[in-house]
Amino acid sequence: MVQDAASGRSALTHPWTPIPGGITAPTGFLAAGITAGLKPSGKPDLSLLLAPEGAVCAGTFTTSLVRAACVDLCAERLAASGGHARAVLTNSGQANACTGEHGLADSLTATAALAERLGLAPEAVLICSTGVIGVPIPMPTLLAGLDPLVAALSSEGGGAAATAILTTDLVDKQIALEADLGGRTVRLGGMAKGSGMIHPNMATMLGTLACDAGVPADVWQAMVQRAVDRSFNAITVDGDTSTNDTFLAFAAGERLSPEHFEALEAGLTAVSQHLAKAIARDGEGATCLIEMEVEGAADDAGARAIARTVCGSSLVKCAVHGHDPNWGRIVAAAGRAGVPFDPGAVALWLGEHQLMAAGQPLAFDRAAASSYLRNDPVLIRLVVGAGPGSGLAWGCDLSDQYVRINADYTT
Repeated sequence: MVQDAASGRSALTHPWTPIPGGITAPTGFLAAGITAGLKPSGKPDLSLLLAPEGAVCAGTFTTSLVRAACVDLCAERLAASGGHARAVLTNSGQANACTGEHGLADSLTATAALAERLGLAPEAVLICSTGVIGVPIPMPTLLAGLDPLVAALSSEGGGAAATAILTTDLVDKQIALEADLGGRTVRLGGMAKGSGMIHPNMATMLGTLACDAGVPADVWQAMVQRAVDRSFNAITVDGDTSTNDTFLAFAAGERLSPEHFEALEAGLTAVSQHLAKAIARDGEGATCLIEMEVEGAADDAGARAIARTVCGSSLVKCAVHGHDPNWGRIVAAAGRAGVPFDPGAVALWLGEHQLMAAGQPLAFDRAAASSYLRNDPVLIRLVVGAGPGSGLAWGCDLSDQYVRINADYTT
């Protein structure tokens, strides 16, 4: 099912269908992922995506004041180039955040060394880092990995690239879709990582998207920003925003006619929402995905804000984990979202179980509602009035495993 680009709600009018291949499903894109030795675990830790010549790139980045040098470098290069880039290098294991001028120097050295091997200008190469904050990249190890990384570039390398960007993730996160737009096949592919420190204020922890249709850079940036608002900016795991949040979306190929831009944006939103939901479901220690739908707000932005606040409530998350249909926690969280609505108009459902109507509690089968909370996903629907605004957000339950994972993260 594909999301409507204008509202973020489900629509079947756009002809996007799933295909294999991930980030390299779109024509002309190459990727690779290898084990360079950056992680003590010996798992894959160095990833590369190479876009075709003429690619445009849209980026969204963390709004945190504490941000890794690689984030600023990506933003500056895209701004200076008018939204053009060819490659993104991702190292996993070290966030290289809060490492001062040394961190910037390492990002510059890595991109310059990779650019030389690819025959590109250094400014055409972007870099993302993920891992423990305050830990610099072991540069001799990274630089030694660049030759085998470039040698591994392949149109079949999407899966390896998606694995090499992971940290505490339990599963990789990738998707590809295709559609016939104006008599030509257009493909979208994406990959992302993240399972903790998830409360994005721009995008996801790390995400990359590829599209084999040409789109003007300014149009593409606007599309990507809207898709991000309806996907990565609508998820939360633990309420913490990362220092390294980066989402980069590349588009390269024959120019797409403007009459198909709406359909393209629907596919872009569908890919982004799939990846965002995969991140929320893979939240550290999570056992289920929570999908929150809000209707009746004054506008879509307000509806999304309410939905995200509920998904981020520790009390709601604990209740879902304990299969406790304590609906008061849901409406209480909605009330502190900073979005005006009439409490007397509130209606609430857990799945098919209606718990409130016109701001008043209803009698309901508590045992059946508790049993419903054992499902994955758990669907919560909240109506806050008669306004035109609607929105979705995604989160996960909160278990004792989240505490254990993060209590022992660096020890």
